[in-house]
Amino acid sequence: MIKPQRMKILITGVCGFVGATLAESIRAAGWPCSIVGVDNFTRPGSEANRQRLRRLGVDVRAGDLRQASDLAALPAVDWVIDAAANASVLAGADGQTSSRQLLEHNLWGTVEILEYCKRHRAGLILLSTSRVYAIEPLARLPVVVKEGAFVPQAGVKWPAGLTEEGLSETFSTDAPRSVYGASKLASEVLALEYGADFDFPVWINRCGVMAGAGQFGRPDQGIFSYWIHSHCRRRPLRYVGFDGQGHQVRDCLHPRDLLPLLRQQMEHPRADKPRILNVSGGRASATSLRQLTAWCDARFGPHPVQSDPRPRPFDLPWVVLDATLAREAWGWQPETAAPAIFEEIARHAEQNPAWLELSEA
Repeated sequence: MIKPQRMKILITGVCGFVGATLAESIRAAGWPCSIVGVDNFTRPGSEANRQRLRRLGVDVRAGDLRQASDLAALPAVDWVIDAAANASVLAGADGQTSSRQLLEHNLWGTVEILEYCKRHRAGLILLSTSRVYAIEPLARLPVVVKEGAFVPQAGVKWPAGLTEEGLSETFSTDAPRSVYGASKLASEVLALEYGADFDFPVWINRCGVMAGAGQFGRPDQGIFSYWIHSHCRRRPLRYVGFDGQGHQVRDCLHPRDLLPLLRQQMEHPRADKPRILNVSGGRASATSLRQLTAWCDARFGPHPVQSDPRPRPFDLPWVVLDATLAREAWGWQPETAAPAIFEEIARHAEQNPAWLELSEA
């Protein structure tokens, strides 16, 4: 009997938090597949992730997605999971990073991936972001404070596309949305066009804030990890912007919770389903910094947080994604509740006291 060919998967950004978590989770779930991963190893700690993934049998390779020759050296696969990006909304606008480099990584890197998919007839799952949604209607959103967190004010007209569960896929993506958000939205458009013109399947999953143990945390990226590690280490913390009280809210999602959705999308590449989905922890996971501080106070002991009401670019009071369409189309919903994610990060913080220094390297 001829054994069925095992699926071959390429994960870009495989040594980043999301890419590494997906690769490990696929291995732990026993998927019948081989995994090739590519990473440019510019992020702190990526070398440690490389060794761990290689021990799991992942074929990890060094490569820069902006370089066509680097992708040409990769073997053919059936599916690409694109988890590579400069993921900070401040990138290119903070005076510390180059807007040109941001676009080269997030947009031109996508072009090279699409050319790879076109060449090998590989399907693409693009991990996108909530930051493709328009800033202005979210910045103007009337909010009130409830149980230590902003919530949209009831009894007023909400922007189109905002539901009781959060931002739906129909919410405006008009500019401004940040150069980072624009780079991801342009990547989505290109991916769908390539898929239609060159006949390979494309799925786009717009993710909320990713969080879990092993994530490198900075104030502009990996905020849940940054806050919990900082609290554990008794490092200075500040509530920045708005009322200076930490009422701003985000949802959170553990990357491993994506696996059931990704597997269905790979197994049903031509399914008559929406090509763009919000995937997030949704309203159930929505947490303000003030609420997160209260959780940390109970877990580690009280730690004061300073107040700094000065605004920071691109900050928004409340961003929660409505993942109803993913549930209706695929039966998908997140499995890891926010407190379980926080506890996982807390244990990691206790076991890795120098993690913030590594994150800042």
